[in-house]
Amino acid sequence: MANTKHIIIVGAGPGGLCAGMLLSQRGFKVSIFDKNNEVGGRNRAIRMDGFTFDTGPTFLLMKGVLDEMFELCGKRSEDYMDFVPLKPMYQLVYNDQKLDVYSQPDKMRAELDRVFTEGSATYDRFISNERTRFNHLYPCITRDYSSLSSFLSLDLIKAIPWLAFPKSVFANLGQYFKEEKMRLAFSFQSKYLGMSPWECPALFTMLPYLEHDYGIYHVTGGLNRIATSMAEVMKEFGGKIHTNAPVQSLIIENKVVKGVRLENGEQVFGDEVIVNADFGHAMSHLVEPGVLQKYDSEQLKKRDFSCSTFMLYLGLDKVYDLPHHTIVFAKDYRTNVRNIFNNKTLTDDFSFYVHNASVTDKTLAPQGKSALYVLVPMPNNDSGLDWQFHCQQVREQTLDTLGARLGLADIREHIECEKIITPQTWETEENVYKGATFSLSHKFSQMLYWRPHNRFEELDNCYLVGGGTHPGSGLPTIYESARISSNLICKKHQVTFKEIKQSAWLKEG
Repeated sequence: MANTKHIIIVGAGPGGLCAGMLLSQRGFKVSIFDKNNEVGGRNRAIRMDGFTFDTGPTFLLMKGVLDEMFELCGKRSEDYMDFVPLKPMYQLVYNDQKLDVYSQPDKMRAELDRVFTEGSATYDRFISNERTRFNHLYPCITRDYSSLSSFLSLDLIKAIPWLAFPKSVFANLGQYFKEEKMRLAFSFQSKYLGMSPWECPALFTMLPYLEHDYGIYHVTGGLNRIATSMAEVMKEFGGKIHTNAPVQSLIIENKVVKGVRLENGEQVFGDEVIVNADFGHAMSHLVEPGVLQKYDSEQLKKRDFSCSTFMLYLGLDKVYDLPHHTIVFAKDYRTNVRNIFNNKTLTDDFSFYVHNASVTDKTLAPQGKSALYVLVPMPNNDSGLDWQFHCQQVREQTLDTLGARLGLADIREHIECEKIITPQTWETEENVYKGATFSLSHKFSQMLYWRPHNRFEELDNCYLVGGGTHPGSGLPTIYESARISSNLICKKHQVTFKEIKQSAWLKEG
């Protein structure tokens, strides 16, 4: 039956491509439509004058999830990509010290002993406890919450004691580490979700745990290679990808999605539609006013969204002696976080992240040159900030701070090309609602059953993948959203598919 059913996917981002790959392999006719001229969405490449940058994600966590998606298609991820484990994973820069972070326990203990007064005494307990927590929570991440009965599961009941509700990540880490700077080393990962570590639910302590127990990876050519590899697999199974084909709206009749209307006026009809567009943008732009209730424009405004980011992509005629990944903490980190999430204002003292992948991957820049990616967390567009006015000011401030905190005082002299993305251009050019780069926030009331469902609850024949649906933001969880939605479609149409009952990559504990 599968080959008689047409699945339309809006957006060739990570979730759309993963779903397209899985469903094509299972025999469905699959068509993806994307506004860009290259696949990947925020996982696509930015190319300028011989330099290559990743638009958004720059490191791969939970590689085992990606491997499983290819395995489900009868493929091996390593046949399509070259994976490089990073050792150290990244460097953390405080106002008075630096910490190299490793996924090798001996090296990590030595670094903690070198940098912090309390040292590594409780590090092993952190790994052991958080491994147990993750193994209890992971089944809840991978299951469907499209109905109340699927929510009220044995998996969830077993996991309840491990949710540590209502603690935050920062508070939860207090059982292991006392020094604030040491806790920051294990809580800044809340920013991966666009949240403050003082507000991010404690269950997300799984993020630093996963880094330390499983490591992180670079993909040669940039993480954009994941998107192009998924597109390649999808095409091998007959799937079609239409680039430069922006979708204007969903075609909806009596709350049943029948297909999509492209901006050129063409109408394409299908049996099911998967929406991989940014959730807030899709609800406010792809659906006519009056159709939705729970997620109409007024209701969307009442929901909490993540922070945004100011992005600076620099093609340099110099290679700097910087690690592959560097995270620099504001001198007053609490105030910086408060300004982003509560006050929604700019600040002179900010945290930032630098991706200097050219030290690992020579394919990203011409010889003797480097592609430098700088990310500065910023308030989302609820701030009302005029980014046309502030853009150059923040650019100069960022370059000054690179000089002051990382010693790149001469960086302006070596810029050959550059691109800037502000919170405003995330919204106007990348179609990200409120410029909230990580979509809906991951507070407890917007997770699991209370996050937009993979089988979308307001429209029939409509499924969601991406950071704005369950399980949430981040490449591995976005791939899981694609697996969940693809499985739901297969079950609906009685199409058998391969399932992985026990993930081989999970560590026992």
